[in-house]
Order: sequence, then structure tokens, then C-alpha cells
Amino acid sequence: MNTATFIASPWGSVLAIAAMALVTFLCRIAGVVVMSRVRITPRIERGLRALPGSIILATILPVAMDNGWPAIAALAAAIVAMAVTRIDIVGLLAGLGTLAVIRALG
Repeated sequence: MNTATFIASPWGSVLAIAAMALVTFLCRIAGVVVMSRVRITPRIERGLRALPGSIILATILPVAMDNGWPAIAALAAAIVAMAVTRIDIVGLLAGLGTLAVIRALG
């Protein structure tokens, strides 16, 4: 069996999934190893607390900007709902609901 045939076979898929799982595990464990050597000061702690929101914003904002004002309005509704309730699913429902209503109205 040559390489091209192996990659196209079901075992090629299994190998690809196993490799991705291994790389994901190594990335996650590397974060734990690196952070075990860092002294957590109040400044670093504030930065770590802000990191999830920054990652989400960096992921969602370009998509919202590309999709125009309906996506921006839905994002604003989700942000307001999250700020008021502090419940993730409420923010998700508010954003999706707003986008669905805007699209349904035209």
C-alpha cells in the first residue's frame, strides 16, 4: 500500500484525528507547564481574567463587521443581555433572537 492510498483509506482519517488529538493535548499541557513557572501577580491575574472576553471579541467582531448592521445589532443585544443577567445562554438567545427577527423583517 503506497502513501496516497493509506492517506485516502479510513486509517488515514484515524491517523489524522489521532495526530490532531495529540497536538491539542500538547498545546493544552504546554500552557499548564508554562503557567506553573509564572508567579501570579495581581497584574497577571487581571490579564488572565480578561483573556476569555478578549478571545471571544477577537473571534466574533470581524465576523460581525463583515455581515453588517444586523450582526452588529445582534452582538450588541447579546452583550447587553450578558451584562444584565450574567447568564451565557441568555446572551446567546438574545443575540440569535435579535438576528432572527431582523432577518425575518427584511
